[in-house]
Amino acid sequence: MTDWTAGYTADIGYTYGYYGELNPLRARLALAYAGLACPTFENACELGFGQGVSITMHAAAGTVRWFGTDFNPSQAGFAQQLAGQCGVQVDLSDAAFDEFAQRADLPQFDYIGLHGIWSWISHENRAVLVDFLRRRLKVGGVLYISYNTMPGWAAFAPMRHLMNRHAATMSPAGWGSTGKVEQAIDFAEKLLATDPAYVKANPAVPGRLQGIKGLNRQYLAHEYFNRDWHPMHFADVAELLHGAKLQFACSASYLDLIPALNLSPSQQAFLGELNDHGLRESVRDFMVNQQFRRDFWVKGARQLTMLDRAEALRGQRLVLVKRREDVAPSVTGPAGKADLTPAIYSPVLDALADHTPRDIGNLIDTLGPQGLVPLVVTEALMLLCGMGVVAPANDDATVQALRPRTVALNAELCRRGRSSSDIGMLASPLTGGGIPVQRFSQLFLLALQDGANAPGDMARYAWKILDAQGQRLNVEGAVLATPEQNLAQLERHAQAFMEKELPLLRSLYVA
Repeated sequence: MTDWTAGYTADIGYTYGYYGELNPLRARLALAYAGLACPTFENACELGFGQGVSITMHAAAGTVRWFGTDFNPSQAGFAQQLAGQCGVQVDLSDAAFDEFAQRADLPQFDYIGLHGIWSWISHENRAVLVDFLRRRLKVGGVLYISYNTMPGWAAFAPMRHLMNRHAATMSPAGWGSTGKVEQAIDFAEKLLATDPAYVKANPAVPGRLQGIKGLNRQYLAHEYFNRDWHPMHFADVAELLHGAKLQFACSASYLDLIPALNLSPSQQAFLGELNDHGLRESVRDFMVNQQFRRDFWVKGARQLTMLDRAEALRGQRLVLVKRREDVAPSVTGPAGKADLTPAIYSPVLDALADHTPRDIGNLIDTLGPQGLVPLVVTEALMLLCGMGVVAPANDDATVQALRPRTVALNAELCRRGRSSSDIGMLASPLTGGGIPVQRFSQLFLLALQDGANAPGDMARYAWKILDAQGQRLNVEGAVLATPEQNLAQLERHAQAFMEKELPLLRSLYVA
């Protein structure tokens, strides 16, 4: 009998994560900043969409028509149900990559996303993906790809190998993946307790293992315990993607685009001496000890003139997606901690503080009289985007056209929030993607829809749902035992929600 899993963990589903890098609006901004032409996105495809949270949100909150596949029928079924219940038009399949690639009814794609797939599949499946990209990605089209990379995995890769071997050979028959994960972690801790020379040569490994212990077991099963697991050097990925005529464009992580946050002056000077783009990226990975890359690639990258780049950036629309007072005063990158200089960031944030979307060009013109030159304003905005404080935004007409779809999707996600905290995101037609909204806040939104407008009423609404399932709140490690204690805590949450979170969610058209 053929093993349809191809060695991939399939006895438990993947986590219900949302990955904003797949949002086409992010690609437009990143490519403009990199000085590259970006196509109009009409048809997009996500290969290996997991539970489908990202693809469904992007289909609901954006103008792009989405297609996708995930070989796990349970995950594909959940994604189809989520999309279907809220009327989102998205083509979702449970076909394996080779089967999906042979479909004759697929369009040519402007955008293809591969999140968390490349490193965890066989060489044969990677060849299928490269062929799919060669045949199905339009000239000028964009690929988003993420993958484990070297040298960041060099030290821990042997430990992952031993943990995986333990799971394959030592776990009791019939144990599921989560049980194998627990046993493998316990085995790894006992191994390190013997003080092996490997740890002396790689002193960061014990800390890495401790970090792993705190992670979601579903995530660990998929991250560490598949048959295939291949961290790759950038140059090796580039060689494979060259077969699909793809060229590296830029990082999909906005913070990576700020040199001073990632590299020392001497490192920047050293990189500047390297003419080969591939070598430069590989050397940069060594400088920051890169473990996971998120990149945009283009089939036929076209460099913009300085004027065209400036105009492309000026037309990018941005919105503040956090409260002004919640913005952290600093950010940390591989090169260390960087403070947000008040003379620069205060005027920029003040200009966006009302959560009204503004074009970069408008912000440049507004802030120019305050002594901020275009280069400084643009870099500050990119850093704020990288911090998750500011996000690309759709135009007003698009937002209004999309609202019925995001309202329906958010209603379904909040309904699911009654029994689960798996999906802590809701869709914004303004940002074209997901906004963090945790379970209690989802319950409070349901309460508002049901006419409960005061914090006390909202708390009682939420408590009725939680109590029916035997659930209690946990405050600083202590479980609240009585209904009165739980209600009082929920009312405090509801008061904070009404004062702080709800106005923001309304400005982003989430509520």
